[in-house]
Amino acid sequence: MPPSKPIRVGFIGLSTSGWAADALAPSLISLKNDYDLVALSTSSEASAAVSAAKYSADVGHPITAYSGDTSKIANDPQHRPRRGLGQDPMHKQLLTPVIEAKKDFFIEWPAGRNLQETQEFAELARKNGVRSIVGLQGRSSRVVAKLKEIIASGNIGAVRSTSIIATLPQEGEFWPPLVHEGMAYTIVESNGATLLSIPIGHILDNFAQIMGDFASVNATSTLFHKTATIIDVKTRQPTGKTLPMTHPDHISVSGVLKSGAFASLFWRSGYKMTPGRRRFLWEIDGDEGSIRVESDHMLGPMMSMFDPAIYVNGEKVEYVEEGTVGGSMHNVTEAWKAFVSGEEGKYPTIDDAVKNHKLLAGIRKSLDEGRVVRFE
Repeated sequence: MPPSKPIRVGFIGLSTSGWAADALAPSLISLKNDYDLVALSTSSEASAAVSAAKYSADVGHPITAYSGDTSKIANDPQHRPRRGLGQDPMHKQLLTPVIEAKKDFFIEWPAGRNLQETQEFAELARKNGVRSIVGLQGRSSRVVAKLKEIIASGNIGAVRSTSIIATLPQEGEFWPPLVHEGMAYTIVESNGATLLSIPIGHILDNFAQIMGDFASVNATSTLFHKTATIIDVKTRQPTGKTLPMTHPDHISVSGVLKSGAFASLFWRSGYKMTPGRRRFLWEIDGDEGSIRVESDHMLGPMMSMFDPAIYVNGEKVEYVEEGTVGGSMHNVTEAWKAFVSGEEGKYPTIDDAVKNHKLLAGIRKSLDEGRVVRFE
C-alpha cells in the first residue's frame, strides 16, 4: 500500500547536470504526492549549495545541503519514514552508511563494482531490514512489455534463436578512443564501469525479462583502442592527457537459454557514427515468424533510455502512444511509482542486481578461462 504521506528523500550525488539531474530527480519530483526531496549531498560544500538552491526552487521548499561523508545525510532525522537515495560511482563508500542508518535506498546500476560488492549490499540490506530499488529502469520500459506480449501471443511461434549487434560510438565519449574527463573512471576496469557492466549489463537484464535466463555462455573479446584521449568537458577538445584502456571494447557472447533457444550477442565501441553504421539490431526468430528491434540513436543499444522501433514479420508495430513521454523519463517514473506502491516484482531490487551480476561474472569467467560456463 502507498504511504499516507510522501516519502521524504535524501539524495546523494545530486548535482545540476548529468543523469541524476536529467532523469532521476525530475521524475522523482514530478511525483509530488509520493515523494518529497528534503536533503541532498555532494562531494563539496560549494556544489551542495548550488544544487540545494536549484532543487529548493523546483520543489517549493528549502532543501538541506550536505557534503563529504554520507553518514551526515544518512543520519538526518527529517527522513521519515526512513528513506535514502545513493547514486555515485563510489557506491560502497557512499551507500554503506545509508543502509546502516536503516534507510531504504535507491542505487544506480551497476550497484556494486562487482558481484561480491553487490552481494555485500544485499546482505547488509537484509540485516538492517531495508527495502531497495536499483537503476535497472529498462524493466519498466514499454519495449520490454511489448516484446513479452508479442512472444506470449504465439504470433512468431516457438522462439528458436536470437541475435544482437550493438555499437556504442566514439562520439558518446564514454570509452576510448575519446573519453570526456568526467568519465575517465570508466577506463579502469576495477571501477566497475565497463562496457560489459553498464550497457551490456543493462540490456542483459532486459534480455532476461523477455527471453529468460541463460543455461550457458561462451564469451570472447578483444581490445582495439588501447589508449584513451581525454576530452575537456566544456571545450570538447583534447586536454593533452591520455590514459591506458584496461578492459575490452569488443565483446561477443553466445549461449543456450534455459528455454533451449540459441543466443548470439555482439557489442562493440569506439567506431565513428558514419552514415549507415547500425547502432542497434536485435532479431528474435521463431518457427512462424520473426521480430526485429532496431535504433539508430547514438545510444540506441540502451533500451532502458530510448524506445527502439519494433517490427513483426517486417511490419512496424506502434507501441508508444503519440504525445506521451517515453524513454528514460517514462521508465524511471514507472519504477518510482512501483516502489512507492510496494508492488514487488514491478521494480528491480538489490537482489535483482545480484542476479544480473552473476550472469556478468559468468561471462567474465568465460572470457578469462576461454571456455563455456554453465549456470545452475
